[in-house]
Amino acid sequence: MAIGKRLKAIREGVDREKLYTIDEAIKMVKERAKAKFDETIEISMNLGVDPRHADQMVRGVVSLPNGTGRTLRVGVFARGAKAEEAKAAGADVVGAEDLAEKVQNGEINFDRCIATPDMMPLVGRLGKVLGPRGMMPNPKIGTVTMDVVGAVKGAKGGSVEFRVEKAGIIQAGVGKASFDEAKLVQNIKALADAVVKAKPAGAKGTYVQRVAVSSSMGVGIKVEPNTVLS
Repeated sequence: MAIGKRLKAIREGVDREKLYTIDEAIKMVKERAKAKFDETIEISMNLGVDPRHADQMVRGVVSLPNGTGRTLRVGVFARGAKAEEAKAAGADVVGAEDLAEKVQNGEINFDRCIATPDMMPLVGRLGKVLGPRGMMPNPKIGTVTMDVVGAVKGAKGGSVEFRVEKAGIIQAGVGKASFDEAKLVQNIKALADAVVKAKPAGAKGTYVQRVAVSSSMGVGIKVEPNTVLS
């Protein structure tokens, strides 16, 4: 199959088998991010876990020191004073049964879902809708909480949720191509540190096995894991 000129130009100078330092890799990714929009810089981490086993699940949330460059829409399930707090903190959508009905009908106008604990019996009924989208609130990652102000501000300020996929891979956006290299490296190391701290008890052998970075429209560049974990 013929390789387009754009893809050929992006691949030029990239050794697909070499492990680059994170600084080298980010420099190369930024140089090749030539799309007409501000591309997202993404990281992929292959972990030595099998998430089919409960004791090998990896998930969490981390606040990136330099934000993500993306404005998240935040939905909050709350009533009364907590609903008012969420609105004041900048939540885009706030509600209870009315919001649940909209979600049930496929009207999901948010990227992150937060709920107060008392709302979980209601939100739990939306599992088939929110679950597959990775939006189900969970106390382990701070999205089921009475501190709706902190949760909303965290989501708006650049916190990133991560969760290992079936193949043992974590993927996350860590900034934009317009960010300077140092800020992207700081964000990546913050995410990697959070993933390491979330290492499950059932993980055996090498935990972080492979790392790669890319931009939205770019090619993956392999990274020496130790340069991310240091």
